[in-house]
Amino acid sequence: MRLSILDQSPVSAGQTAQQALENSLSLAQAGEKLGYTRYWIAEHHDFPGLTCPAPEVMLGYIGGQTETIRLGSGAVLLPHYKPYKVAETYNLLATLFPGRMDIGIGRAPGGSAEATMALSDNYLEHVRKMPESVETLLHFFKNDFPPDEMFSKISPSPVPAVLPEPWILGTSKKSAILAAKHGLSYAFGEFMSDQDAVHIIDQYRSGFTSNHWSPGPNTIVAVSTLCAETKEEADDLALPNQIWKIQLAKGEGRNGVPSLEEAKQYPLTPEEHEWLDSMKKRSITGSPAEVKSRLLELNLRYEADEMMIVTITHDIKDRIRSYELIAAECLA
Repeated sequence: MRLSILDQSPVSAGQTAQQALENSLSLAQAGEKLGYTRYWIAEHHDFPGLTCPAPEVMLGYIGGQTETIRLGSGAVLLPHYKPYKVAETYNLLATLFPGRMDIGIGRAPGGSAEATMALSDNYLEHVRKMPESVETLLHFFKNDFPPDEMFSKISPSPVPAVLPEPWILGTSKKSAILAAKHGLSYAFGEFMSDQDAVHIIDQYRSGFTSNHWSPGPNTIVAVSTLCAETKEEADDLALPNQIWKIQLAKGEGRNGVPSLEEAKQYPLTPEEHEWLDSMKKRSITGSPAEVKSRLLELNLRYEADEMMIVTITHDIKDRIRSYELIAAECLA
């Protein structure tokens, strides 16, 4: 079972954004030493407590201080950008870090309606044109526009020896169908979806058309996971992130992930208690043996080629320790 890391670069209460971004570097470096296949960092805009609006900047920062782990965006939110600029950026990264660069492509806004309007005009129209934008981006990467196309005269230089590997990221049939049509690898965000992932991934595999990018279907399933020495300790460490999500839904939580003490003291309504229980059921939390069992179970259910783990704790030491325990149990 291959394992990878998805980092949302969270800030914790009492912490600065700079510290949170430095923690992302520490996590990527730890993942490399522990044997994780890849490290992806997410894109968010004016999202309370999440500090990375520009994965391409962080990938340059992290790439220069790691050596072997694959790096990527999770995801580039393509409706906000012109495909040519995206191709230039990731070709540059792939030139700097040969054979290590992924480009995850998504269509979510990544922030509020106001942030979306500040980023791009007519976002919904760009979402509607997402399939066309993906096709244009792939043409730029392969430099294979038909001769009569205007864009055949330009190249997103520098052109790397090894192109960045494109992935479609999503939680819906639309994203699965888009990935299959273009023969791209597909990452399903199980941790943020209540959709029937098995059916969606099966649809991706059945519709897959092999081409330049991949000889066959290739899947990642991203799951929320936290591991500690005991189940009780893991449940405690997971609580601040769960309470933070409840705070965010109420328009609170701008200071970031609370401490365990603050999380335990947070007053919950009966409805919020039910939501908390639901979050606990949807995430993998436990001892190393328990986490391994659950990861294997999901891996078999989805027939995934790789599992990607997203972990948020108040303290970066607990977050890295979780990845250490999982690696020792699953990658040794």
